[in-house]
Amino acid sequence: MTRWDELLATPGAILADGAMGSALMAQGLELGAAPELWNVIHPERVGAVHAGYAAAGSRIILTNSFGASRFRLERHGLADRLDELNRAAVAVARAAAPGALIAGDIGPSGLMLAPLGPLSVADAREGFAAQARALVVGGADLIWIETMADLAEVAAAVTGVQDVAPGLPVIATMTFDTKGRTMMGVRPEQAVKELTRLGVSALGANCGNGPDEMLEVIGRMVAVAPSVPVVAKANAGMPRLVEGRAVYDAGPEVMARYALAARDRGARIIGACCGSTPAHLAAMGAALGAGPA
Repeated sequence: MTRWDELLATPGAILADGAMGSALMAQGLELGAAPELWNVIHPERVGAVHAGYAAAGSRIILTNSFGASRFRLERHGLADRLDELNRAAVAVARAAAPGALIAGDIGPSGLMLAPLGPLSVADAREGFAAQARALVVGGADLIWIETMADLAEVAAAVTGVQDVAPGLPVIATMTFDTKGRTMMGVRPEQAVKELTRLGVSALGANCGNGPDEMLEVIGRMVAVAPSVPVVAKANAGMPRLVEGRAVYDAGPEVMARYALAARDRGARIIGACCGSTPAHLAAMGAALGAGPA
């Protein structure tokens, strides 16, 4: 039995972690800079974020590798450091949260797939496979694909992971921020159908327009696939720009209520996304009875 299977076998909701990007910006990461570079130049700052979530009770910690595919690293002139940055992401997370499952985080390419854009499905699959390979070599317990909007891209990511790590648990979440659909028009029911067909270990939603819309999406997903572990990872409300920084309006108490509502809607794995902090996750874990042991 894998550690993932053991975690699923435990009763009750499973607490995932919270935001990384906004947490690093609070520590000085400049807008537009590559957060993944901090895995090697400021590992203590990245590790502090992971450790904060682990201390709050998070059982699954996502690596700081959301943008560490070659597609995104090329924008920063860092494509030749793909292996280094992904492996470092796993090492930093493992050192900071040794008791948690370490999920190698893969975000979208940032490109449109053909025929709407320049990226072919084959190139997308190969690019995601390369990132997954580095994360697996680094020691990730599972791969977590998130913030996807396009069914073709999420399929390319999942199959790319399966190409290099068959049998490794894969979690995939999409982001629904356009009246209950993704930017590409995907409905929650469609996402469940496609992700189930691909054989993911868990599926769900992240980011989006905050807790209220997330709950609607989760309810629709669970209704279609009540036996599949569903993930809810909402933003801490909607952001407001204050002196050039995004400030999120949902505090820990609001997110604790969201966590309970997500559990009641059928979500098994509950965390948070942009704007959240260890304080948010601690409140959520306390509400769920899933806090620190």
